[in-house]
Amino acid sequence: MQAPLSNLRTGVGCSGLPPILQALGEDIVGDTKNRKLVVAQMSGGNDYLNCIVPYNDPLYYDSRPLVHISEDRVIPLDQGYGLNPGMQPIKELYDQGKVAIIHGTGYPVPNRSHFRSMDIWHTAEPTKVGLEGWLGNAIRQMHPDGENVVAAVNFGAGLPRALVAKGAPVASVTNLENYGLMNHMEIEDQRNEALEVFKSMYTQALGSGPVMDFLSQTGLDALRGADILNTVLPKYSSTVEYGSDSFAKAMKGAAQVLQADIGTRICYAQHGSFDAHTNGLNLQEGLLRDVSGGIYDFYTDMKEHNKSDDVLIFVFSEFGRRVTDNGDGTDHGSGGVAFVIGDGVQGGHYGEYPSMELDKLIEGDLAFSLDFRSIYTEIL
Repeated sequence: MQAPLSNLRTGVGCSGLPPILQALGEDIVGDTKNRKLVVAQMSGGNDYLNCIVPYNDPLYYDSRPLVHISEDRVIPLDQGYGLNPGMQPIKELYDQGKVAIIHGTGYPVPNRSHFRSMDIWHTAEPTKVGLEGWLGNAIRQMHPDGENVVAAVNFGAGLPRALVAKGAPVASVTNLENYGLMNHMEIEDQRNEALEVFKSMYTQALGSGPVMDFLSQTGLDALRGADILNTVLPKYSSTVEYGSDSFAKAMKGAAQVLQADIGTRICYAQHGSFDAHTNGLNLQEGLLRDVSGGIYDFYTDMKEHNKSDDVLIFVFSEFGRRVTDNGDGTDHGSGGVAFVIGDGVQGGHYGEYPSMELDKLIEGDLAFSLDFRSIYTEIL
């Protein structure tokens, strides 16, 4: 059975909790009732060293003779660190004090498999296979009756394990502009009649067994969720021009949903793959440009509509990359970096940047210094 989220504070390596509390700010920590969370998942293993670049440390260039960010291309921050050149929009938010960079995120006994490590982040269970997602658990606690079918909205084709939990309905959308059921039917009366048939079928199947109950309830939730989400676009207007990439579209969708005030508390988006075994520099820079631009536009959009004060953006990846490059890219590593972004954030660096000294590495990887579950605890 998954431990309650309130107990995750006791996870191994949570010595960095005071800095995380400062990063979220007392005004957010003290009042979580109306907080909205937007999660940006950088799938595939974002290269920590080339994301937050320790360009003043000679070990960085010694370890990365070919796959490094040259000093003239680094976007300087402070404390000897800089950003990847694709992250200029994040630099602008950082200068406004809106970005907390959380160093050395990870968990005990790191796993270098994409699937297992992402599952660990999704379920907050590093030592066993978890049954429920950390956000799915939260959705069920917020809405134990399951009545709010749009409490969480996932933007993408597949539902992340982080959002999965029994009794926690989640709406999954690829594109709000054409989202809905039976949209191929041009005649409204025929479409409504077909939807009523499905609704009746699902309703009658309830009570005929656990499998049919689950399928029927899921069908009914999808019908209700589609009706609610179809009210979002007519309410939305903005001067912000988002990019054309898939992540920008997801972040625009999140802004549209949250500004419509339909009861959504969690939005989830993914981008990648950051699995840069080859062509590492160009691949990561392009993806970070997408993520940074999407986040900046989303924040600007919410700010324009006076709805940014209770929104947190959480950005993470399942692991970092190895300290040494492979000549053209980098391979799977461990310790990584996460970001918390928003008006309630006291910007800056939190936690310790792991050492690149050989005797401080874990099998050639950066050692984690902060258990990621402590971030979850404070967010929720």
